[in-house]
Amino acid sequence: MGHKVALSFEDGVTKVIKVGDYETVMDAAYKARINIPSDCRDGACGTCKAFCDSGTFDPGDYIDDAMTEEELEKGYLLTCQAVPESDLAVQIPATSESAKTAAATFSSTIKELNRHTDTTVSFTLEVDNRDALAFLPGQYVNLRVPGTDAERSYSFSSGPEVQDASFMVRVTPQGAMSEYLRDRAAVGDSIEFTGPYGSFFLREPKRPLLLLAGGTGLAPLLSILEKLSENPPSTPVHLIYGLTREADIVGLDWLRAYEAKLPGFTWDYIASEPGTSAPHTGYVTQIIEPKHLNEGDVDIYLCGPPPMVNAVSKWLDAEGIQPANFYFERFAPKETTGGDAETGAPAPAGKIQAEGDTMSRGEAVSSLETGRLDFRKEDSFAQLDARMGLELAVSELLLGRLSEQQLRQFRRLAQATTASVDGGSITDPEEFARTNEEFHEYLFMICDNPMLLESYRRLDVHAQMAAAFETGTPIFERVTQDHLDIVDAFERGDKNRLRAVITAHAHDAKDTMAGAIDAKAAL
Repeated sequence: MGHKVALSFEDGVTKVIKVGDYETVMDAAYKARINIPSDCRDGACGTCKAFCDSGTFDPGDYIDDAMTEEELEKGYLLTCQAVPESDLAVQIPATSESAKTAAATFSSTIKELNRHTDTTVSFTLEVDNRDALAFLPGQYVNLRVPGTDAERSYSFSSGPEVQDASFMVRVTPQGAMSEYLRDRAAVGDSIEFTGPYGSFFLREPKRPLLLLAGGTGLAPLLSILEKLSENPPSTPVHLIYGLTREADIVGLDWLRAYEAKLPGFTWDYIASEPGTSAPHTGYVTQIIEPKHLNEGDVDIYLCGPPPMVNAVSKWLDAEGIQPANFYFERFAPKETTGGDAETGAPAPAGKIQAEGDTMSRGEAVSSLETGRLDFRKEDSFAQLDARMGLELAVSELLLGRLSEQQLRQFRRLAQATTASVDGGSITDPEEFARTNEEFHEYLFMICDNPMLLESYRRLDVHAQMAAAFETGTPIFERVTQDHLDIVDAFERGDKNRLRAVITAHAHDAKDTMAGAIDAKAAL
């Protein structure tokens, strides 16, 4: 019978493979022509180590040098040894390019089109080669706007097992996809899309679920509800739907249908403008009840604009609630000069954090940034492993190719990280986080590979360090020396030494972050 395993790469690409009984993840991946990085395939080197986000597995045989028992307990596995015991979601610390795979492109035809209001359109696509389209509930694809080269990111509102693919889209003024859907789209039109993408997806339910939707952020949560209804969990599921005005109230019949299909499912909705038909006026946090939070033993899934994500996070902090998991997908601000406020590539995390609640409505877009708030040690370790994989890849490309000027700049950046460290402690956490980020980003800036740079910038290492470090935070003694050793290896053209230092540096960084996170938790 076997199981399905979703391999999520650091550039956002997800590949779902079928793994047979008694078959390892790596063997099945190779059959699917996905080359997960590995040096031994015997459980001895640790190169193929990855983080299992959901599901259970037999870890197989391995040595401590490849993976420790502590790492196994945290959820790590060796893809060359692990045999799934259920469906799995696995984070591969490498790009899809390095695994010699890529997001697939699909052709489809509009089968249904519903212009619900002047602000919301839903449509259903009949997908060619549907059997090849495998995704996780909550993920998104990039749809090409017919007649243009523009692409827009939208989450599935249909479940993975449903034959046709459905979407729910907010119509915005001057948006490329919005104008098409509002003015020209018709049943029978052809649409291409690529994907799936995103780390916002349903994990195996182990505790009560609280689903929070803002406007058309309902779409991925409908996909999650469809998946849950196929095999209802024993734990309750509650959804709160937040809207702005009467014209935004769409999809209530869909939610009512899940009351019958999904035992233990309840829902409510609220509009921020007064005078609508919604039973409540205000914001989603106003109708979250203590029973929905289960004293913190709850998984929260939220999809909406950045102000909503920020507001819910702040509200949970104020209430003293630390959810077991908080997964989010937000419409990120667009960096553009074209005036299309509908969508685009997510801006850097720093901009989102800096502008947060002050973003203008015109900058709220339908491109998607996914992630997890209130990170734990295993989250930080997964990020650092991902950074290590990317750095090994970019170093392979650049070794022996840096000019003297680039090497001098690289060394200056390495030396700059030592200025805010003294006696084994961080003296200026903000400055250390900044200089450390500049050092690690440098190779990606000069490698002339936009995909690698984008993949690196999607990581949250800098933000996590800024959040975890305090003045006096102990730093593992070799961290800043590792930076200098990496430059030395580049100058000598020593590939083996370079790989060894980058790998060791990831372990040193983990030790530092572990101490900082433990110190925060003890406050």
